[in-house]
Amino acid sequence: MFKNFWYGVEFSSDVQVGSPKKVKVLGQQLVLYRKPSDGKVVAMSDLCVHRGAALSEGTVKGDCIVCPYHGWEYSPEGEVQKIPAHPEKGIPRKARIDAYPVVEKHMMIWVFMGDLPEEERPPIPDWSAVDDTETYRAVTGTFLWKSNYERILENGVDIAHTPFVHAGSFGNPDKPEVPEFEVETSPWHCKASVKLNPPKPQGIWGKMNPDKGDLLNRPLVPVSTTWWLPNAILLEVDLPMGKLKIFDVNIPIDEETTLVKFIALRTFFKGKWADKDARRRVFKVLKQDEAVVDTVRPELLPFDLSDELHVKSDYNQVLYRRRRRELIEAGWSVEGNTIVGEGTSARVEARVIPSPIRREVPELASAWNFKEVRSRQLLESEAARRTPTSTPTTQATPDVDDDEPESMPTTEVTV
Repeated sequence: MFKNFWYGVEFSSDVQVGSPKKVKVLGQQLVLYRKPSDGKVVAMSDLCVHRGAALSEGTVKGDCIVCPYHGWEYSPEGEVQKIPAHPEKGIPRKARIDAYPVVEKHMMIWVFMGDLPEEERPPIPDWSAVDDTETYRAVTGTFLWKSNYERILENGVDIAHTPFVHAGSFGNPDKPEVPEFEVETSPWHCKASVKLNPPKPQGIWGKMNPDKGDLLNRPLVPVSTTWWLPNAILLEVDLPMGKLKIFDVNIPIDEETTLVKFIALRTFFKGKWADKDARRRVFKVLKQDEAVVDTVRPELLPFDLSDELHVKSDYNQVLYRRRRRELIEAGWSVEGNTIVGEGTSARVEARVIPSPIRREVPELASAWNFKEVRSRQLLESEAARRTPTSTPTTQATPDVDDDEPESMPTTEVTV
């Protein structure tokens, strides 16, 4: 999993004024809420710095969010504005949490999970077709996988699997050959286009477009698949009756759980009456994919390309793996942001991704930065894995003195 990218985490329509919403991405809990003053969405770490309560269970007061435990109020920038138990005292400098940049675009809420300055951030995927409501009719949906998001992404751009996994839906098992790709690439995406032999149309499509001819000689259908780093894909199919585009984000809740949110566009059957069927078809395809991807081993992508066999039709996936390896080597993996503690029966892991404010205010960064040094030691120590009783327990230091000295040591915090 990677930091320093924009992640589509929720549909814009699902975050309402006055209703905090919990989401999880990259192993980290976030709280989203919409400000009453201007309607803009705020994204912050869902963890009160005081006693670790979930802010998503709290309330929105003005443009602030209020912790449900002791009523601490946080500004949209993550700073504590009020401590009700001590209104006469100053606010401790370390009383703040990470707040992340947010952009609403293409019907989605995109959160930048990283600390890069604005000019260095990768782009949000180009989903501009979603905004063309005159040409396209859209349906949306959510689908939970018990698989790694990269395995799901690779499946989504894999053209060669369609005749077998989706036979009869949009794959033709009698003509499984994959011809030469037309390829368009950038550092952040790859689009592969090809023309495939379609199956006989079924259901409502079959009734509207009867075809009694030879399935082996039907007109070829233009198909393209696109991935955008780190987790977004697009399937485009030019059907005889019109264009179909399915955008989705594969949200990595953790390494083994993925929440897919899709926006499916069509230029045909644009009445509301066809929405149910359009949504059903997308879920049918997802369930067909799920049955295969959930059984893939190993569950995570190998680091080395040579660990799995590749052929010419795997071009799109191979390029993704090469870029993925470059990002790991560049230090964009979230492994360095893993926090480790001890639960009742097993090691407990969570993540806290640094936000841009930590670079903007470096003298304060360590004040609310969950320490990771001990966590790294535990992650690297097989002895600690096998003997959890020998693992040092992490502790939180209570914030008592508003005027603590600069030399006061920071301590590790378990989240």
